[in-house]
Amino acid sequence: MSRAAGNGLLWRWASYDFANSAFPTVIETFVFAAYFTRQVAADPVTGAAQWGLAVGLAGLAVALLGPVVGAIADHGGGQRRWLAAATALCVLPTAALWWVTPHAPQVLGALLLVGVATVGMELASVFYNALLPRLAPPAQIGRWSGWGWGLGYAGGLLCLVLALFGLVRDGAWLALPRDDASHVRATFVLTAVWFALFALPLLTGRLPGWESNGRVELGASLRDLGRTLRGLPKQGPLLRFLIARMLYTDGLATLFAFGGVYAAGTFAMSEAQVLAFGIGLNVTAGLGAVAFAQLDDRIGSRATIVIALLALLVCGAGALLAPNATAFWIAGLALGVFVGPAQAASRSLLARMAPEDQRNQLFGLFTLSGKATAFLGPLLVGMVTLAAGSQRVGMAVIPALWLAGLALLLTVPADRR
Repeated sequence: MSRAAGNGLLWRWASYDFANSAFPTVIETFVFAAYFTRQVAADPVTGAAQWGLAVGLAGLAVALLGPVVGAIADHGGGQRRWLAAATALCVLPTAALWWVTPHAPQVLGALLLVGVATVGMELASVFYNALLPRLAPPAQIGRWSGWGWGLGYAGGLLCLVLALFGLVRDGAWLALPRDDASHVRATFVLTAVWFALFALPLLTGRLPGWESNGRVELGASLRDLGRTLRGLPKQGPLLRFLIARMLYTDGLATLFAFGGVYAAGTFAMSEAQVLAFGIGLNVTAGLGAVAFAQLDDRIGSRATIVIALLALLVCGAGALLAPNATAFWIAGLALGVFVGPAQAASRSLLARMAPEDQRNQLFGLFTLSGKATAFLGPLLVGMVTLAAGSQRVGMAVIPALWLAGLALLLTVPADRR
């Protein structure tokens, strides 16, 4: 494969990050989640509880299915088929959210659609991530992981901006009826189209091993997965890395889940200010992922994660101790710079550690490590906040998770540069 052809395939690969990030940004975080709790559910409190249950069940399904589907793909090949099927499993239900109208008896249907779409997006990431070590030269895995992650943040934000200014805001570019929330429901169709459109470059690319051998050998695949799981304790560094990532990723997820709540409760920020802070946090995270991309290849993925976690601890302490909203903004946006590198370098570290014939199933376990304890951070924050009567004390759970993950990560040998 020529250098130009290799880079062309890698840009196709990175475009998928640009595509799939629209779903968590528009559907899971900023638009549909708020629309469901405020306009579809019986009341906001009930809606929040139903939303949390649906997201939790979807995460459980992903945690259970990811390693299994990855093992099937490892055994039978056909990454194109699996990636395309998982992409469609996200795109089609997302587009169908158009029919979820306000105050109609569609709560269960809406939650089922979002749950299936979430499972599709997360399973697609298993096959997508496993392609990285096949496409990138070993010395460039870090930079391409970082560039892809940065493109992901950019894609999510651009789709959100297009949704807000093109459809939702007063004076939007496309005037749609508001009595049935057509202007909001159109953003769900936009997200589906965005995902499908920018996924096409990768799905239409040509790569040896893309196609399937035509068989799905479930029994043999499950036996392969069983051997991998039984062998994990003997692969101490790999197991410790997956557990460490589980801890610090749970801290990152809790940061995004509770950052806005903390800002609003502690510094009396308005909804518009919280939204602006969330966008700013995503911008700095994307810039950080790109800025650290080549450093990953120079000093190694593990060292990059260690630096990111140390910086997160410092900036997180600054945000928790901030005396006013201005200081919180400064510390929070600085913190965002190191979120992206911690995520991108984790992907590249597993890409370097995974044996070639186990990549899909190990990236399935990678997905499992990001979902298995997703409830832990929010649960601990809630319990500590309630016990201490202070949001600041409750949010200290987040740096505690980062510190625990860092301590375990330091026991993992450094990857070769």
